[in-house]
Amino acid sequence: MSAPGTRTPEEKRPRPARPAGRKADTTKVLAIPKGRTGAARILLGRDAVMIYVLIVVVLYASLTIPRFASPVTVGFLLLDVIPTLLIALPMTLVIISGEIDLSVASIAGLTSALMGVLWQGGMPIALVLVLCLLAGLVAGAFNGVLIAYLGLPSLAVTIGTLALFRGLALVVIGDNAVANFPPGLTSFFTSKIGGTGIPTVMIGVVVLVIAFAVVLHFTPFGRGLFALGYSREAATFVGIDVARSKFLLYLATGTVSALAGIYWTLRYSSARSDNASGLELAVIAAVLLGGVSIFGGRGSIPGVLAGVLLIGTINYALKLDRVSEVVLIIVTGSLLIISVVAPNIASAIREARHARRVRTAPLP
Repeated sequence: MSAPGTRTPEEKRPRPARPAGRKADTTKVLAIPKGRTGAARILLGRDAVMIYVLIVVVLYASLTIPRFASPVTVGFLLLDVIPTLLIALPMTLVIISGEIDLSVASIAGLTSALMGVLWQGGMPIALVLVLCLLAGLVAGAFNGVLIAYLGLPSLAVTIGTLALFRGLALVVIGDNAVANFPPGLTSFFTSKIGGTGIPTVMIGVVVLVIAFAVVLHFTPFGRGLFALGYSREAATFVGIDVARSKFLLYLATGTVSALAGIYWTLRYSSARSDNASGLELAVIAAVLLGGVSIFGGRGSIPGVLAGVLLIGTINYALKLDRVSEVVLIIVTGSLLIISVVAPNIASAIREARHARRVRTAPLP
């Protein structure tokens, strides 16, 4: 036994030195590959891809279809897409919030029927327009109360009101058609800006596009819609008034649908109960094709604008090529299916590639 204060021979042996640069913590962490950032994200994002596709389709149609590349074509194409574009703006916000509105075309038809009856009854046209907008507001409020405050599913509610509002339109005007609207007003809705072929009413449409883009992308209300689309519980937790937000969205869809009905009536100078029939299919197809997720929480106004113009360009090009209306409906339905399926396939591919990069990434 060694004396106190002395070390044994084993204790006197020098310990092996730790290799230079070696850390005490030997935990190894996989390097996580980084995604796109900055300019690459903008240039390769969904909105940019839609714009590229639109440009390719326009160039192809201009080179292969006679009379497509002309100011006359531009004018009629834009006149055709204006109702779809108008309704697509509030529809974008509704779908981002995780809801849907299938009654928009029926509201437009009801507005058209009401407009014809009021004008035929001798009411001043200015008052007729105001009452039609109020009718759209009331129709949207009806949807909003059922969905936002009573908690009913939007799909079921708006399928019901789709039939209800179209039936009311038929009750209001019957099988009649009113066509004697003020010539000055109807000519304004089909007039062009100089020799450009661009309709004069596009000025107001552009103002609405900018307004909805600002609301969605640059205001707390718009950012709250993205949160609402991801999770209603999380949105409530952070202080978003879910019921109020949804109610305002349906007020917007009702009012803008009424505006689209007024435009439709004055553009064709005809008020009928079946005006704008089937328009909801084109609207939803354009919104989803423009990058808005059917599950909510993702989308943008520029992408939707590109989607509307793309579907409008394809349909008008096929019309110039003398393709039947049945084929146009098939094309629109096919684009709707593609817009739902393609993002899911692309997401699965991205996740698989990311997982593979993580597995093959070198250790630090």
